[in-house]
Amino acid sequence: MANFAKLGTGNIIEKVVVVSNDIATTEQAGVEFLQNLYGDRAAWKQTSFNTRGGVHFTFTTDENNNNIIVESEDQSKSFRKNFAGIGYKYDQIRDAFIEPKPYPSWTLNETTCLWEPPVVKPNDGQIYSWNETNQTWDLIE
Repeated sequence: MANFAKLGTGNIIEKVVVVSNDIATTEQAGVEFLQNLYGDRAAWKQTSFNTRGGVHFTFTTDENNNNIIVESEDQSKSFRKNFAGIGYKYDQIRDAFIEPKPYPSWTLNETTCLWEPPVVKPNDGQIYSWNETNQTWDLIE
């Protein structure tokens, strides 16, 4: 299945829909189908459900038959940096979908088009919440 994002005012995503691969044989074919379906000339961009931070992921199974997510061998399937969501912005210059900025102190990583905090989140298996006032990751207990 192919996913498409409808661009509204300011290139803000208004809707994300799924189109059969039989119809969306190309991005343009998918756009034309959606324009005909909705009866307008709205701008649509294809988005990859399995893309995050410019990397395409796929599912596989490990030796215990557990489903795991791994980087795809074929990174040509990665496009527009991130899967589009309602409220995200399509950036024409970067050809990327960018989520709304979560906090004023965070900066956009130009490579991944993901927002990054000024302090790296701990990676110790615990759950944290960003504290914008103190610029810290607070442990959720």
